[in-house]
Amino acid sequence: MSHKSLDINVHHVTRVEGHGNIVVNMRDGVMERCDLEIVEPPRYFEAMLRGRSWTEAHMITSRICGICSIGHVTTSVQATEDALNLKLSEQDELLRKLILHGETLQSHVLHVYFLVAPDLLRAPSVFPLVATHKEVILRALRMKKNANLICDELAGRTIHPIAVVPGGYTKLPTAEQLKAIRKMLTDEFVPDAKETFETLKALAPNLPNFTRETEYIALKNDDEYAFYSGDICSTDTGRTPKANYRKMTNEYCVSHSTAKHTRANRSSYMVGALARFNNNPDRLHPMAKQIADALGLKAPCYNPYMNNVAQFVEAVHAVEDSIKIIDALLQRGIDPKPAPRVISFNGGGTGVGAVEVPRGILYHEYAYNNKGHITSANCIIPTTQNLASIEDDMRKMVPELVDAGKSEEEITFMLEMLVRAYDPCISCSVHMLDVKFVK
Repeated sequence: MSHKSLDINVHHVTRVEGHGNIVVNMRDGVMERCDLEIVEPPRYFEAMLRGRSWTEAHMITSRICGICSIGHVTTSVQATEDALNLKLSEQDELLRKLILHGETLQSHVLHVYFLVAPDLLRAPSVFPLVATHKEVILRALRMKKNANLICDELAGRTIHPIAVVPGGYTKLPTAEQLKAIRKMLTDEFVPDAKETFETLKALAPNLPNFTRETEYIALKNDDEYAFYSGDICSTDTGRTPKANYRKMTNEYCVSHSTAKHTRANRSSYMVGALARFNNNPDRLHPMAKQIADALGLKAPCYNPYMNNVAQFVEAVHAVEDSIKIIDALLQRGIDPKPAPRVISFNGGGTGVGAVEVPRGILYHEYAYNNKGHITSANCIIPTTQNLASIEDDMRKMVPELVDAGKSEEEITFMLEMLVRAYDPCISCSVHMLDVKFVK
């Protein structure tokens, strides 16, 4: 290994949600420290939920994240429905899946275009690209707007949705609204996705060729590419019911981070688009499979940078599956029945929700008493589950880059790009990444 001196300090790097520091200490070519420090203060949402009614949990937890509000609401109501034995109709489940597709689309478009593309073009941010790639940026904004439209129409609003409640919905879409969404998808989103494929195909060769074999965990469903329901599945150990999520996460504390780490069969595991793809490649829509093949994404894939390609493949799947769901809803007709209201809680109960949000599998667990009030809550966020995996990637990558004679500037760039590849949402607040190499 090279004994090259490294002394790098980068402050306030954008395109990462939240506060995180990368600290790498190398002495005489020996790695002494390689940590991803999370310095955000705890937010205590689990404590906020104690004593709250079953009608409030989803509204409170939607505030955990401004990007994945719909995912948190969906997971929350799923946990409440599991605890209180509330059954959904086929129509309600189809609408839940459709709303999740809307969130997946808006988040993946945001990440691939605005957070990853600047890395592939070696631009400091998306803003310089407005001058050099104006039509591409306009396309991205149009796709983001149209994805938000799905969420607005079906959930009441994209951020902190109000129509989704335990047992159903407060307001259901009309056939005319569904037809309008379908027309937007076929007339606008599909052509924009085709153009996005050409853009990504041109940029994909710029993705680093780095691999580290690890464990990938995601939902798995025999009938579909799992976002809304299924078993927890590990590429190492196979499937287990969602009720066993604690055995699959095994949270523990580390001294350098305010966020917990998780592990399952190895020292770390990865969740997110690449994990979903590695567990469910045969359940993708045929068009998404073609796109994956054309972009060189084949399961199993061990390159974390390819998570961004997997995000676009999922976006294509989400569009095609959304059209399929809308056709099924229109064919069966919309039943405008209201959501049920629980009268007796029969001693309460405990329930688990497990949903795939853009950044990976999200868990909520609530215990209710006989008055329908929460006595304990547990929420495990995808980014938390990815932190140990990011660190393991860094520990393998840094020596490889040093041995290859990469400059300090290039090593810094590759580390920042690695963190962004995971699409982390550390706290959805201030954007800062601090990279330090100490001799």
